[in-house]
Amino acid sequence: MSASLPASPSTPLSAGPSPSPHAPSPGARNPDRPVVAVKPITVPVPGRDMDLQVKVTAPVTGRNLPVIVFSHGNAWSMDGYEPLVDRWAAAGFVVVQPTHLDSRRNGIGWDDPRFATVWRVRISDLHAVLDGLDGILGRAADVGDRADLGRVAVVGHSWGAQTAGALLGARVLDADGAPGEDFTHPAVAAGVLIAATGTGGSLTPFAVEHLPFMRPDYTTMTTPALVVAGGRDRSQLSTRGPDWFTDAYRIAPSPKSLLTIEEGEHTLGGLAGEKVAETTDEDPARVALVADAVSAYLLEALGLDASAWAAWEKAAAANDGWDVTGK
Repeated sequence: MSASLPASPSTPLSAGPSPSPHAPSPGARNPDRPVVAVKPITVPVPGRDMDLQVKVTAPVTGRNLPVIVFSHGNAWSMDGYEPLVDRWAAAGFVVVQPTHLDSRRNGIGWDDPRFATVWRVRISDLHAVLDGLDGILGRAADVGDRADLGRVAVVGHSWGAQTAGALLGARVLDADGAPGEDFTHPAVAAGVLIAATGTGGSLTPFAVEHLPFMRPDYTTMTTPALVVAGGRDRSQLSTRGPDWFTDAYRIAPSPKSLLTIEEGEHTLGGLAGEKVAETTDEDPARVALVADAVSAYLLEALGLDASAWAAWEKAAAANDGWDVTGK
């Protein structure tokens, strides 16, 4: 969800940019490598009110490419987050982006009776993508022949981070504190949660009324994951400060890593796109830092480059703009 009080998904939030410089991240892998995108690809999902459509982005060349399934933040779609997705594809990943029901293009606002179950539909969307991944990629030019379906990760931002977390093992607590269903998926080997919802004990009255599912239980999230948090990310959905966005790291069992970006706010420089209304800390270098950190972490977590994340940990020790910790 948004760091500020969320509008209806049909109404974008407004905020002005406030750039802030920071130290550069370790070098990216082939940032100028050509990429290709194919959209829309329709995924059959029985009982869904609207067709599930996805976008596939991949490098033009390369084989045995690992796969990222990405869940967008509130109100976005498969057409957002291009600065992240293109950079991941240039680093050698195939990225699959579904458009969830809460996309503003679908016009499902807070008072729509369907909104109460959108969080479940989001999780179901990721399962449908993973279950049909071979067929989806087979319809994206030659990407299906070049992808490695044995190396798959889920990544999400904001509401998308809570959605992705469910596939890593996090559950949703009910009003009595009892954990809900287990939504883990066997194809997922690792994940990344960017600006992830914290625990539910500090929700504001608005969040309690409209977003009761924002009560994640991270004690069961056993899949390896990186949590990315902004040091200046303050949500109007919680009475706590930026530390709320580190709960997924603090509470979940190891192995977990945490990347904290000191000056980062909820969009961490503008992850969803350049000059979009939600961005409060416009900074393309910060977006590149997040993208490259995710690539490095997943290259190591998926068994492709044992030195990638270690380089980030070493660089963090000599950096005062961002920090990496692990357990």
